[in-house]
This record gives sequence, structure tokens and C-alpha cells, in this order.
Amino acid sequence: MAGIVVVFDFDKTIIDRDSDNWVVDGLGFTDLFNQLLPTMPWNTLMDTMMKEMHAQGTTIDDIVEVLKRSPIHPRIVPAIKSAHALGCELRIVSDANMFFIETILEHLGVKECFSELNSNPSFVDEEGRLRIFPYHDFTKTSHGCNLCPPNMCKGVIIERIQACLEGKKKIIYLGDGSGDYCPSLRLGEGDYVMPRKNFPVWDLICRNPMLIKADIHEWSDGEDLERVLLDIINMVSVEHNSAQLFSVDCKLQTISTSNHALPHALPVPQ
Repeated sequence: MAGIVVVFDFDKTIIDRDSDNWVVDGLGFTDLFNQLLPTMPWNTLMDTMMKEMHAQGTTIDDIVEVLKRSPIHPRIVPAIKSAHALGCELRIVSDANMFFIETILEHLGVKECFSELNSNPSFVDEEGRLRIFPYHDFTKTSHGCNLCPPNMCKGVIIERIQACLEGKKKIIYLGDGSGDYCPSLRLGEGDYVMPRKNFPVWDLICRNPMLIKADIHEWSDGEDLERVLLDIINMVSVEHNSAQLFSVDCKLQTISTSNHALPHALPVPQ
């Protein structure tokens, strides 16, 4: 329905793996990745890995083919299509990168379901190498959040979305990782958060659920995600329709009352 914005994380929420690790492992660069991991931030590491892969002959087509094999639960795509068909606005907020996300969504046939993708920017340069950059350039300034990695605060993105909505729509946020905790804290009453059970965001929320203003509805796998998400959408839709009917009924009663003309005053005998 038009009054709901569904915000998805991507890795381990839409697909069932971390897309960065999936590509690195799938192309045989795991050892180099693990060797470099302690030496630089993750986002910088992925750009460095793309450089090393390109130097050793890996092509963009090779990367695309691995991305197309990303594991995904069979009920995720139907869930996305159903939410979109019901009129929800769908967005992604992810610490992966735009190239990986767009490639997978296009392969799955659901890219057009999403009105906005928020992730680390990436592009293929003139040499055919994939470049990956931070969403927030932490080499210049800090985003000021100690809960999130230096390159992206999902909470800041959620606050921007909230400002655009001006309180007119409810948000349903789905995620699994520790980076999804900050945006969960920014949701308000009337919103919904769907943490993946027994994943980092679930553990963080369970430490003190009272910090979360939104309603909490956990999920475990793609089948769970589809059921819980569509149940929430249906519940919000029923509440919205009931509120509209109540509003119309009140207006009709007001009109009916105003149409009852007062009796004419009788003339007073002289």
C-alpha cells in the first residue's frame, strides 16, 4: 500500500551470503583477502581486491557470472514482488556496493521494484577494472556515529528517508548485521523492524529491546521473511482502511447534522 516504505538490507537479507566474500571466494582470492584484511578498512580492501583481481586477468564478466550464482532463498523474490504489487515503496540500504547489488537485482528480475538503492558507489573504469568507493568519505570527515563502520551510517540514511516522508508513511526495516542496529534505533513508534533471528542485529536488539521504539518482528529464513513482511503490510493496510472509514463516517455524520434545519420561530402574538 502507498503508506508503507520497506527498507531492505542486502547481504544475508535479500541474498543469503555476504556478496563481497561470495565474489572473493568464488574467484579464488580468499587467501589474499585474509592476508590484507587486518591492514585496511573493509571498503578500501574491496577496492584493492578488485585491483588485484584485474591485474591477474579477472574480467568484469567473470565477476558478473559469480554474482549471478549468489544463493538466495526461493521465497525472497516472491516477497519482493508481492510487497511491490501491494503498492509499497521499496528501498535498499546496504554496505555492499552498487555494482554487485544492481547486477544481482537485474539477474533476479526485481531491480525495477526498488525506487532507491543506497550503497557504496562503484563503477567500471576505462581499463575494465571495478572501482569501489565509500558511501561516506571517511578520509575527509566522520559521520559521527560510533555504532557504524566509517564508510556508512545507515541511521543517517534512515533519518534522511524519514525527513522526506514527513511522518506520512510507516517504515518496515529488514536487516541482519550489526550495521542494521543503528537504523533500528532511529525508527519511531508505528514503524516496524524485522531483525534476522540469531544474527548480530538480533543479538544487539535483545540486549535491551526497550531501546527500540518500533514494533519488533523477527524472521529466520526467506519463507519466514515473506510471511512476516506480508502479514505486517496486511495489518497496516487494515488499520489504514479502518482509519479512513472512521474519518469518512465522522464527516458524513457532520454533514447529516448540518443538514437538519432548525424549526422556524413562531410569531409572537401582539
